[in-house]
Parts: sequence; C-alpha cells; structure tokens
Amino acid sequence: MTRMYFFVPYNISPIQQAIQAGHASLEYVRKFGLTPELVSFMDNDKTWIILNGGTTNSGLDAAEKPQGTLNLLHEDLWTADIKHSIFYEPDLNNALTAICFLADEQVWDYENYPDFRTFVIEEIGIINSDYIQTKMRKIEEDLQQMYPESYKKWVESLGGEKNVFLRNLLKGKKLA
Repeated sequence: MTRMYFFVPYNISPIQQAIQAGHASLEYVRKFGLTPELVSFMDNDKTWIILNGGTTNSGLDAAEKPQGTLNLLHEDLWTADIKHSIFYEPDLNNALTAICFLADEQVWDYENYPDFRTFVIEEIGIINSDYIQTKMRKIEEDLQQMYPESYKKWVESLGGEKNVFLRNLLKGKKLA
C-alpha cells in the first residue's frame, strides 16, 4: 500500500491547504508521469495525508539555509534524492505552498514494520524488562552502533535508506 503525503503551510485555511495539495499532486504527475508506483496508488490506495509543514519563506539565514520550515523540508527531500514535487502559489507571491511525495507502507506501518528499537529487541530476544527499559533509553544511533547487522537487516526490511529517511522525516509530524 502507498500513501501520498503533503506538507503545506500552517497559516492558510484548511480548504486552501487541500487545494495546494491538489496542485502539488498534479505537479507530481507532470514531473514523473504515470509510473507503475503512481498508477498502483491511483488504482488501489488513493489515501492523501496532508501534514503541517510550518512556515514558507525562501529567504536564507546566515548559514545559507532557507528560513521557512517548508523550504527546509523541500531541501531535505532533494538532498535525500526522494522523488517529490512542489507547488509555488502565484497568488501568494509565488510562495512554496505544498510538497508532495509517495511513501509505501514500510514507511508508515509501524505494526508490520516496527521501529529499529523494537526490531532489534525482538531479533536478539531480550526478555528482561529492566534490560529492555535500559536499552530503550539509548538513542537510536547507539543501538545502530551496538547492533550494526540488525540495523542493516532493519533498513532492508523497510525497503532501504530512502524509506528510513522518510520514516524519520514523518515522525512526530501533525496533520494540517
């Protein structure tokens, strides 16, 4: 299963957020065409998730990074080589108003594709609850270093590094 995700600015109305998502979805089709992944999404899944992308501001800060959180999200997706589209709204001074990408279930289905901590705990068969609690407090990077082969298996179970990136990107994000 696949879902189409969108990030939109927080400060436009809900109907306008949905309209901007629609614009970005059309840009996605224009940019990538009717790929098998997109056709499968359109034929079978059709679920849109519109998330709060924060602010839109193309100005650069002192470190030459965009000031808007939506603009930073676009830069992060670009850097991670994630297929995505964007839409700039002419009626809002050509502001970035929507980002669109597809994500398969390995990104968002935590029941069938658990996070790494759960994965490694299940894989190495930890039973002692005190031990589990201690390990759960470890940051994920520590677990990756402690169990590199498990981490590699987990990344493969999610479909690769891009899905791990998207999972981390979406973690904690709120609906628009």
